[in-house]
Amino acid sequence: MSLTIALEEHEIIIEAKNILKRFSNLDSEGFFNKLGSGISGEVSDGDVEHMLILNALERISAEEPDWTYVAASFHLQSLYDRALEIRGEEQVYGKGTFHRLLKRLTGQGIYNADLLKNYSEQEIEHLAANIAPDRDHLFTYIGLRTLADRYLTKDYEKNTLELPQERFLIIAMMLMMKESEDKRLERVKEAYWAISNLYMTVATPTLANAGKTYGQLSSCFIDTVDDSLRGIYDSNTDIATVSKNGGGIGAYLGKIRARGSDIKGYKGNSSGVLPWMKQLNNTAVSVDQLGQRQGAVAVYLDVWHRDIIEFLDAKLNNGDERMRTHDLFTGVCIPDVFMETVEERGEWHLFDPHEVRKVMGFSLEDAYDEREGDGDFRRKYAQCVNSDTLSRKTIPAIDIMKRVMKSQLETGTPFMFYRDAVNRANPNKHAGMIYSSNLCTEIMQNMSATTVEEEITKDGKIVITKNPGDYVVCNLSSINLGRAVPAGVLERLIPIQVRMLDNVIDCNTIEVPQAQLTNEKYRGIGLGTFGWHHLLAKKKLVWESDEAVEFADHLYETINYLAIEASSELAREKGSYSMFVKSDWHTGAYFDRRNYHDEKWKTLREKVKKQGLRNANLLAVAPNSSTSLIAGSTASIDPIFRKEYSEEKKDYKIPVTAPDLSPETTWYYKSAYYIDQLWSIEQNAARQRHVDQSISFNIYVQNTIKAKELLNIHMTAWKKGLKTTYYVRSTSVDIEDCESCSS
Repeated sequence: MSLTIALEEHEIIIEAKNILKRFSNLDSEGFFNKLGSGISGEVSDGDVEHMLILNALERISAEEPDWTYVAASFHLQSLYDRALEIRGEEQVYGKGTFHRLLKRLTGQGIYNADLLKNYSEQEIEHLAANIAPDRDHLFTYIGLRTLADRYLTKDYEKNTLELPQERFLIIAMMLMMKESEDKRLERVKEAYWAISNLYMTVATPTLANAGKTYGQLSSCFIDTVDDSLRGIYDSNTDIATVSKNGGGIGAYLGKIRARGSDIKGYKGNSSGVLPWMKQLNNTAVSVDQLGQRQGAVAVYLDVWHRDIIEFLDAKLNNGDERMRTHDLFTGVCIPDVFMETVEERGEWHLFDPHEVRKVMGFSLEDAYDEREGDGDFRRKYAQCVNSDTLSRKTIPAIDIMKRVMKSQLETGTPFMFYRDAVNRANPNKHAGMIYSSNLCTEIMQNMSATTVEEEITKDGKIVITKNPGDYVVCNLSSINLGRAVPAGVLERLIPIQVRMLDNVIDCNTIEVPQAQLTNEKYRGIGLGTFGWHHLLAKKKLVWESDEAVEFADHLYETINYLAIEASSELAREKGSYSMFVKSDWHTGAYFDRRNYHDEKWKTLREKVKKQGLRNANLLAVAPNSSTSLIAGSTASIDPIFRKEYSEEKKDYKIPVTAPDLSPETTWYYKSAYYIDQLWSIEQNAARQRHVDQSISFNIYVQNTIKAKELLNIHMTAWKKGLKTTYYVRSTSVDIEDCESCSS
């Protein structure tokens, strides 16, 4: 249809006016006057829809942030119209529409046929009747646009057929598909309630792939690369396979022999870690994630490894390009004794892990300090230092730290992994070791290398027998603190969320067998949070305050309690993870280490000992940058960059304001770059006690920061017991005035 009738009589404009009636605080008359003056001649329906959205977007500001919901409503109407037209339906979320969508996309090979096999038409209609269309209006424009562009299901012609509430219901149905039939429908409805109200989000792979015939549901994976040619190339293949299906990768390289090490007794033959990093860099670039984005790989190395200097320089923009891996992310594994040596300005010694194994009879990377200031690692490190037969490089520890900080200010990496703090707090230390983390530094689970035990020919075929290592799988989901806490729904939300995460493990299909086995062995999950700054602003708590630190301590203790309780109830119903016996959960050491001694915790401790625990790991706080946008909140536990900014996409910019921005909340939205990072560390130390894994913790600094100031931030993070730090994010040369301070 072309616009040949009066503007005010146009069907789309009439609908737009109805939408704006919901926003009495906005100047609708001025909006339509400007819209009318911008239209001349004959325009199509699509042009009118586009102009409505653009005019709403340009009005988004700190003074009138609600225009984002107007723009979202206009875009939503456009999504409805297109979907109805392509699907041949007359009504959005009408009777029978959802079942017909299931049949259509299953017939096209897009939806998993198990949905129609496991749910009858009557059950599907019953569930569809619980769809709440009004919840589509919870989205901001950037949230809806991100969901529609990246996650709503499209056909092979790239037409968006699925609507937001249908995606949420599909996820709920998929994750509850294997529940007992007498309770399955109620659990689907409960899961739909949690997702559709934006009280929580599922991880990006689950959001994109649940209910479909392709892709997997887990966020990322961690591999331990064996020190053998076969092990290195097998790991590369596994990493490519995982990346192809949408997973991010963490790879621990600390077992690989250093440059100049011997190979089968011939000295000086090993090329070290860097060439294998180049191989992984090529894999990350060439094997993308389901055609959506480049593969993402983080590599970790111990600070005592002889190749550490070249490793730290690998992402720098100058120097020998043959020694650069610009597309990898780097992380350095740091024992307590290194940080002590930095503080003392002492000398640090670098060793070849292969030579240590050969000469000393132990693997240095397999040790950690069981107590602060004392333990196995520092004793074995001292033995290496005092050995007359081991070769080593010696360098001032502070020089290595300077190298770390130089790379961080230039590239944002390396990430910091404090290995002693991690392994001391590992509730499953009876069953293994944690060498490194994942792409986002929040996952801490047992790791080991996969090795080939035997390769034989039999009946004209080659039979390979492998000894599978612990190949870590991250199953993630996050609570939207900015909505769930004010609504008072944590006690209802967390049990269904833990059940959904546990079911991801059973619904998932991972092409790397050792990852599938590890997933089933530990049943590790990562329940996280986002919207921390949003919640502080709503509660009118200043970031840099003791009250915010105390609130973090109290809130995350509550979340942890509810998560452990939910996992124990699942264990009573379905059984514990296979390695539960002798774990810190089982012995009670987990509760002692965290000083959980009041009556409530004592009762839960006894319940866990008696009933067991379904999941070896429970809490992990991921970055949540995409899903927090969809849910209209702030990312992870991070402060905001600005109260008002433009989100840059590939071919467009979208104005965004801080969530629930108002004259009452504006003071509490101080920019990350103006917040004293030591306060952020205090908050993180308070919540880390309650998080059995770790937290993606960014450090925000201005580009004028002095080396001693950044060093103090790192030293404080280590002393406060943080397990990891993520990116060091610095400002550009042009620094604007602090908006909160000038408000």
